[in-house]
Amino acid sequence: MDLKTYKPYLLKFQSLIALLVLCLAISLLSDKFLTVANGWNVMRQISVNVCISVGMTLVVLMAGIDLSVGSVLALSGAVAAGLLKNGISVEPWNLYVGFTILGAILAGLIVGSILGGFNGWVITKFRVPPFVATLAMLTIARGLTLLYTKGFPISGLGDDFAYIGTGWFLSVPVPVWIAALVVFIAIVITNKTRLGRYIYAIGGNESASKLSGINIGKVKTIVYAIAGLLAGLGGIMVTSRLDSAQPNAGASYELDAIAAVVIGGTSLSGGKGKIMGTVLGAIIIGVLNNGLVLLNVSPFWQQVVKGGVILLAVIIDKSNSKND
Repeated sequence: MDLKTYKPYLLKFQSLIALLVLCLAISLLSDKFLTVANGWNVMRQISVNVCISVGMTLVVLMAGIDLSVGSVLALSGAVAAGLLKNGISVEPWNLYVGFTILGAILAGLIVGSILGGFNGWVITKFRVPPFVATLAMLTIARGLTLLYTKGFPISGLGDDFAYIGTGWFLSVPVPVWIAALVVFIAIVITNKTRLGRYIYAIGGNESASKLSGINIGKVKTIVYAIAGLLAGLGGIMVTSRLDSAQPNAGASYELDAIAAVVIGGTSLSGGKGKIMGTVLGAIIIGVLNNGLVLLNVSPFWQQVVKGGVILLAVIIDKSNSKND
């Protein structure tokens, strides 16, 4: 058997092989893993990461990064919860504006997209490295969340709002439907639209893309706005599931998103990757998290294991890039 003959196939399906091996190992160690209830639990949990990771994929395809998605998630969820429960009160004018569930959701999504778009604007307008710009937004959005919530959870949002995160539709959890819709739209964008072609072109060679007439600043701002929008969507899903907007929500979510993107085969150098690969990466991260919990692994060791997985994925990505 010539290993070189099968190497392209092994590289192509390495994420799927890793998932199968991981599932086999956990199922042998825990009889609770391969159950229908646990399967839906895993799918519900990864739905938020899938939404965030799809936005992160679009950013990474342009050779960028967004470290602010966890904080943007928290602020968007807090704004949606605050407007739904308390509305807007303007005491000098004796005015009160109430919000429906749809209105509160739209407000949260708008907040996320504005923050993401601001990231893109700063990166393109002032040539700030994406790592620095989004790291600053991570701190800004977290601070705004604490200011808005005054450090306390916003709870008691009602059963109708809770349906988004905990309900079922056609025997499938609602968050799974939401994540599936996001994935479908992202696949259409990347494969069938001009924006998708521009994203890959910028990640492949930004200088050549600029010379060919692509408006780099506009495309980057739009993509970062989409990433912020999807982080906001994740914030609404988390807030709905918990029936509470927590000031510290979304902590370390950016790490899970980056891990899903890299494990899914998207190159950190940009220009190479697929949305479905990211979905597979998110499933791997979700299964790993679930398995560690079922095996009663210490939360401290869970962080060590996840960090090691991210490092291994990056090493494999760099090795594959050298071999291309």
